[in-house]
Amino acid sequence: MRIAIAQINCTVGDIAGNAAKILEAVEQAKKAGAELVITPELALSGYPPVDLLLREIFCQSCNEALAELVKAIDGITLIVGHPSFQDDKLYNAASVIQDGAITHTYHKKLLSKSPFFNESYYFDTGKESCIFELSGIRFGLNICSDFWLGHASNVIDRPHVDVLLVLNASAYHIKKQVSRYQITHQFVKQTGISVIHANLVGGQDDLVFDGASFAMNRQGELTHQLEEFVDTIGLVDIENKQLISGKLAASQPSIASVYQALCLGVRDYVRKNNFPGVLLGLSGGVDSALTLAIAVDAVGANNVKTVMMPSQYTADISVQDAQQMIELVQVKHYECDIQSLFELYLAEIGSVFKIPHSPIDSTSTMPENLQARIRGTMLMALSNHSGSLVLTTGNKSELAVGYCTLYGDMAGGFAVLKDVSKTMVYQLCEYRNHISPIIPERIIQRPPSAELRPNQLDQDSLPPYEILDGIIEAYVEKNYSPAEIINLNYNADDVTKVIQLIHKNEYKRRQSPPGIRITHCDFGTAWYYPITSSYKAWSSI
Repeated sequence: MRIAIAQINCTVGDIAGNAAKILEAVEQAKKAGAELVITPELALSGYPPVDLLLREIFCQSCNEALAELVKAIDGITLIVGHPSFQDDKLYNAASVIQDGAITHTYHKKLLSKSPFFNESYYFDTGKESCIFELSGIRFGLNICSDFWLGHASNVIDRPHVDVLLVLNASAYHIKKQVSRYQITHQFVKQTGISVIHANLVGGQDDLVFDGASFAMNRQGELTHQLEEFVDTIGLVDIENKQLISGKLAASQPSIASVYQALCLGVRDYVRKNNFPGVLLGLSGGVDSALTLAIAVDAVGANNVKTVMMPSQYTADISVQDAQQMIELVQVKHYECDIQSLFELYLAEIGSVFKIPHSPIDSTSTMPENLQARIRGTMLMALSNHSGSLVLTTGNKSELAVGYCTLYGDMAGGFAVLKDVSKTMVYQLCEYRNHISPIIPERIIQRPPSAELRPNQLDQDSLPPYEILDGIIEAYVEKNYSPAEIINLNYNADDVTKVIQLIHKNEYKRRQSPPGIRITHCDFGTAWYYPITSSYKAWSSI
């Protein structure tokens, strides 16, 4: 028999649109000779629906859409993920539909407690396993964390299952696929049961779902691998209850996956929220250059506008490099000198509040932040006028330690590089230029600078980025203690300074726009520390 994996891009709340996508996948599967179609977790509602699930009318709409879907299924078997609202209980469910009827329904047993979707808050826990037979093959059903929590062998009746079908909405982060392979291989070796995974693809707010659905036979061999970040149908053939080796999508470097995740995250955020295009401030620096490259690849050059806003501290080469990139990517570009506005603000502040402004007080960051806020105001005004989404250009390293201006360079609607370290920014630039050289080499090679005061460099205020990013990764993503980080050969003063800055700037991060998660621990969904706190993690150093 032939099974179709419907790796589809669903939108939260677009119940009718998601149902149409499912039916389209069913038709493609029929044409390909499939007998069974598998969809991702909660494909009908989109994932994660979070507080929409608290509205009874939403759940009823899902039930009604499911009933219409059932009527449309003929000549093929469909397994669809959906919320199931019945008898005042709500389940994360998967239903088997055959010939216009639901023959089996499985309710997820092991609910996810991930930071971005605490399922136990919304769903009731399923109690029963689900096994059904088709063409002489006995199939078991799992939904996402049923399997990934490592207890799949306990939630199915092993002696009576030939193939386990897993409906997933498993969000992307770096090396996520490796862990998926490892868990699946461990399960297969333990049970002798083949596994087919159907994973969601697409961007949803902070999250990107990478697809990358796959199948593994009872010998623990990968037999099928679908492409990452692509809406597609995969076909799995079974003979004598054994998965027959099929198409394996070519593997790609981790940095390529990150870049594709960022592009898909931007594309879907813009598309699903009906923005006519995007707008960003171009500085001539590496962060805005990378953001521009991603934006162009995500939504097309015709839908991207850039604004250069120089002041007296902006280097001529910054303007030149920005202009060179504009000519390469062919987006609509504006230049607006903010020097007169900056001077007007300083003069007015100095007059009314008796604050001297010339020469700039070296101990005050007010003039620096003022420039950033003038630029943020300009971008938001243009956004209000055109409806375009402002993309912020700050990276994870800056956001971690507060090297950014609230209501300035943080002003915008979507933070493309929110979870991308500065060192990875350079890696992504090199990767993108390897495809085609659109980021001027001088932008990549120049020492980074905010250009908000004379001869300013980032390293005047921060440790070198390779050191800074190492400490941030150890503390934020790996949850190492300060002592453990120092044991990695980092200077104690650097460790103390960075950890202090991380906690001091929690208030800034809470006010930052949503951005794309690419690491195990991002500042959007997986990090939640109190703003008001007397705890000093560095006191043990």
